[in-house]
Amino acid sequence: MKISQLPNGARFEYEGEEYVKTGPLFATGKGGQRLIPKYAIVRPLDAVTPEKPAAKDAAVSRETVARAVKQFLTECDALVPEERKGELRESGERLLKSLGI
Repeated sequence: MKISQLPNGARFEYEGEEYVKTGPLFATGKGGQRLIPKYAIVRPLDAVTPEKPAAKDAAVSRETVARAVKQFLTECDALVPEERKGELRESGERLLKSLGI
């Protein structure tokens, strides 16, 4: 099992030492805090239910994406020098077209 599959607070053994997971890749043992490499294989010392990846959010509506892109382009317009605004507008139009908006 890899450390990323353990929930925080899980006890495990790595390289003959006992640790408690304190972060995504960190654990605390007798010698203090230690980085546990992502590729390392650890042995759980308690019954462990592996952490599951967070569920992905539902799809975003086309209207929400269109509003966000248009708002972003409006904010960018205020930051871009006058001589580059045409390029920004063209890029924005290509983006909206590629999204089918």
